[in-house]
Amino acid sequence: MDFTLRQLAIFLKVVEHQSVTKAAEDLFLSQPAVSIQLKKLQDQLDIPITEVVGRQLYVTDFGKEIASSAEKILAEVQAISYRSKAFKGELTGKLKISIASTGKYVMPYFLADFMAQHPAVDLAMDVTNKMQVIQSLEENTVDFSLVSVLPQQLDLNRVELMSNKLFLVGATGRSKPGTSARKILEQQPLLFREQGSATRDAMERFLTSKDFSGAKKIELTSNEALKQAAIAGLGYSIMPLIGIKNELRNGDLEIIPFRGLPLVSHWNLVWRKSKKLSPVAEAFLAYVQEEKARIIEEKFEWYEQY
Repeated sequence: MDFTLRQLAIFLKVVEHQSVTKAAEDLFLSQPAVSIQLKKLQDQLDIPITEVVGRQLYVTDFGKEIASSAEKILAEVQAISYRSKAFKGELTGKLKISIASTGKYVMPYFLADFMAQHPAVDLAMDVTNKMQVIQSLEENTVDFSLVSVLPQQLDLNRVELMSNKLFLVGATGRSKPGTSARKILEQQPLLFREQGSATRDAMERFLTSKDFSGAKKIELTSNEALKQAAIAGLGYSIMPLIGIKNELRNGDLEIIPFRGLPLVSHWNLVWRKSKKLSPVAEAFLAYVQEEKARIIEEKFEWYEQY
């Protein structure tokens, strides 16, 4: 057999996504390029590793065994690379972080300089919702998580980073001049994130406390979709300030003042108290503790204007 590491890596992505198209997108390759590498791998094996039923790609039982072996092979290759760099005195390894979806507007700024200072460190950052973030902590698959609501069922250490402010927001000029925020919340469609989102939980608690329900409830499964729906005039939402900086400056969205808003929580970098941090994780934690004030001052000065 003459398969390559590249073929194994591409096959693992196909297995992960159960799709050649999605694997290609994740790898920043064309679909034909992924298909060619997958075929070259298959040509060296006598038993099918994938099959297509209808229009859906499935991984065969044999393919799952190959994927398991490929994962171990690639992990060993990565370990060789890490050992080589560590032998030269470089900080090396993988930093694994899960973040609630709105955290994608926060976490990169706390990572950029650290990653630049340590080029031998790899980063795996999973952007998901609150429920999946908590699951990653429970299953010990990450070093750190970024959350705005601390999960009470876990014993965690934390470093508080910055405030998370949620305002009532809608398309600029959508409501008639003089329309009260109360009337908007009572009569206009309200845009919600999906179940399991911390933003949705906060919005629902606020609306319940004020006895508002809205004329219609519209659910969207990402912050970007929610933002675009608000810009288009589909409805109003209570959403994090951190994700709408440009839209406010461009005049696409406006904040509707209302008593009790903004809702304020804090972004926290958290990790299990029982977790033994790797050298990379310990170095990152020390960096965040030392540099967080500077990062907030330099990168989020605009935030304090609201």
